[in-house]
Amino acid sequence: MKFGAAVLRAYEDPFTVEEVMLAQGTAEGEVLVRIAGCGMCRTDLAVRRSAGRSPLPAVLGHEGSGVVVETGGTGTGLSTGDHVVLSFDSCGHCRNCKGAAPAYCDSFASLNLFGGREENTARFTDTTGAALAPRWFGQSSFAEYALVPARNAVRVDPSLPLELLGPLGCGFLTGAGAVLNSFGVGPGDTLAVFGAGAVGLAAVMAAHAAGAVTVAVDRHAGRLALAERLHALPVPAASTGLPDRIQRLTGGGGA
Repeated sequence: MKFGAAVLRAYEDPFTVEEVMLAQGTAEGEVLVRIAGCGMCRTDLAVRRSAGRSPLPAVLGHEGSGVVVETGGTGTGLSTGDHVVLSFDSCGHCRNCKGAAPAYCDSFASLNLFGGREENTARFTDTTGAALAPRWFGQSSFAEYALVPARNAVRVDPSLPLELLGPLGCGFLTGAGAVLNSFGVGPGDTLAVFGAGAVGLAAVMAAHAAGAVTVAVDRHAGRLALAERLHALPVPAASTGLPDRIQRLTGGGGA
């Protein structure tokens, strides 16, 4: 099948919208997703600036969301028409994956940053037949379609605005995961979040949902205003005596 995608051919080059080709047929455990929306993460921009060793040419993008249009086998747990958010890939069988910690998969770097799936014959190519990196960060979602492992496609409520949900699989997952899984924040806790960008605001929302008091620290007034709307106590980063101010805001308890 042919479809459009944003291809990065060399470090420091611009993304170019091209027609690409994907060999027909989903393998066992894969799903084909028609992309509805995709966030632009700083990791995508870092790869463009030569950060890391990601193979090129490639279709980047790892905050995708869309609709399942084809499934490979009966064990994917997904059906045609399901609305899904895509996230990172994992092997599914190492100790960390089996321990419900796929973010620490033994093969995380190789699966997501340094090559994706192994293929004897290239299935993802440009129109000349030249191979493109087969699955960047488990999805390569700067495209109209993405062929992904079913394990990194998460079904979501079809009543939600699908085109806006992609960042749930990266930036929001990072911020909320740190608060809920790593810190175990709950009622009665106070959390200070330094930096109210996408990841920081995800942390703010997760902490509030868990019943904690949140303090957001940032240099930008607009971000602080948004953090306040999300129930955080806003503190400018340039404030003198920042620790004392946070302590006063939290009734002396600190964060």
